[in-house]
Amino acid sequence: MSDIEIRPGSPELDEQRDAFVRAHPRGSFFHLAAWQRVIRSVFGHRRQDLLAWRGEQLVGVLPMMQSPRLMGGSNLISMPFAVYGGVVAMDVEVEIALLAAAQELGRKLGVGRVELRTRDAFDCESEPGATGLPELHPGSLYVTFEKDLPEKPEDVLAGMPKKARAEARKARNRHELQLSHGVWYVDDLYRLFLRNKRQLGSPGMPSRLFFAMIEEFGTDCEVHLVRRGKEALAAVMTFAYGDTLLAYYSGTGEGVDREYSASNFMYMALQEWAVERGFRHFDFGRSRRDSGAMSFKQRQGFEAADLDYRYLLVRSKQLPNFTPSNPKLKPLLDTWKRLPLWAVERLSTSLARYLP
Repeated sequence: MSDIEIRPGSPELDEQRDAFVRAHPRGSFFHLAAWQRVIRSVFGHRRQDLLAWRGEQLVGVLPMMQSPRLMGGSNLISMPFAVYGGVVAMDVEVEIALLAAAQELGRKLGVGRVELRTRDAFDCESEPGATGLPELHPGSLYVTFEKDLPEKPEDVLAGMPKKARAEARKARNRHELQLSHGVWYVDDLYRLFLRNKRQLGSPGMPSRLFFAMIEEFGTDCEVHLVRRGKEALAAVMTFAYGDTLLAYYSGTGEGVDREYSASNFMYMALQEWAVERGFRHFDFGRSRRDSGAMSFKQRQGFEAADLDYRYLLVRSKQLPNFTPSNPKLKPLLDTWKRLPLWAVERLSTSLARYLP
């Protein structure tokens, strides 16, 4: 690997780096420099990008940020607050070089772990006799959901499972739900999102994060709102990446799924909207394995795919296990669910940066 040089990234290289990411099959929306700019501006996380070069040719990108831990110290994460991340490389040799450099940087910074949010296992893991490859610990907490979109909007409803199709049709015809879009719905989204996070016993995000994303991502970011008359029932923020639409932050009002099947309708109508605008793929994002969110997405006709996250343990002795099923967290979750919404908002603003 003597012909490969690993250098830190810099804002001056962002355009070149983004062009490389967009051209690579493992590149994602979260690998782009704009995601880091938002996270840095809102939470203060430090960029720790690693770029691989052969001479003057860029041959690999590993976007990372240094994320603080609540009890002190930090981790290197690729990428914070994101579903996907990890190495984007021209070949196995570059992949190994970037992974080794990430481990070395982790040691230098004294982090707990290097977390690589990869869609799939690295190619170098199946390379026989690979030298210089750090020990990668697999994680199995999450799955993701993606599917190809049909050619015509009316085929979205026809392709849904029978029960979900009936609920979505009832929401449209009987309850007269409508899907609108516009970034001016961001306040509705934030309010609904925060309510849902409290219900789950989890901190939300500060409102400035949503506004920063709208400002930074421009037309690649949209907010969709489900209404019944003038009543806002549900909302979702989406990101556009190539021919894929990603459904990301979302929220629903109390009882609106039970009364009006608002979520069934929202994601059906959102896929129709995506087809009308030429998107070919729909990304429903990640969910914790065996969670209610995972079950909901499966009921919509999406198949779960394992997310092969990888971890380089530096000072940490074990993998993260921040899940509701962790009995150590139950008292905290129960207390959080009882807080008034204003307290959840205020505390979330302080705590969110520690839960990337």
